[in-house]
Amino acid sequence: MTTRIVELRQGILKKNDELARGLRLRFQSAGVLVLNLVSSPGTGKTAFLERTLRDLRANGAKVAALVGDLETDNDARRLAASGAPVRQINTHGICHLEAEMIGKHLEGWELADLDYLFIENVGNLVCPSSYDLGEKIRVALLSVTEGEDKPLKYPTLFNSADAAIITKIDIAEPCGFDRATALKNINEIRPGIRIFEASAKTGAGMVDWLAYLAEQKSRRA
Repeated sequence: MTTRIVELRQGILKKNDELARGLRLRFQSAGVLVLNLVSSPGTGKTAFLERTLRDLRANGAKVAALVGDLETDNDARRLAASGAPVRQINTHGICHLEAEMIGKHLEGWELADLDYLFIENVGNLVCPSSYDLGEKIRVALLSVTEGEDKPLKYPTLFNSADAAIITKIDIAEPCGFDRATALKNINEIRPGIRIFEASAKTGAGMVDWLAYLAEQKSRRA
């Protein structure tokens, strides 16, 4: 039985990887920079993405977002308030997004008209780590309310990430957040990773984050 489960999992991942490769080629051809945002529930991922969409649009960028959640379209409606095109992906119990889901929800969008496409993954630090969505950049988010040891507990995600964001930095002090330890733990798992400390509420760190996005967009080829 264990062997059969392993074989099924390998088959599922192989199919996903094949679809993800196709998506990646499609994104590259269109010239759109795609980012996959991954975090646990309550990290402030939606608030951070909403701020990102608003700031990018204010700077003249063309952006869109796909939002994964088990049920409801609450996050999609919230992000749509930014003025960006947003589509909800309800997984109905599946704890992660898959490449096939992404492909289906792109129908009708002209990717060449976009500068950035953000994928807000389902709130989970385990399953999304194994599923390539064709993104150029995977971003791991950690909030100051979660504890500095999160990267050590979930090394696969942070090791597979291209950038890390510490969210809710404006309340780090009252939360007793140990910044030095958090940075040390992230770098222990993924040495040299780009780390941003940001607040969707105050805008702290957003200038550096937007500069990083522009840099990555210019290097997309």
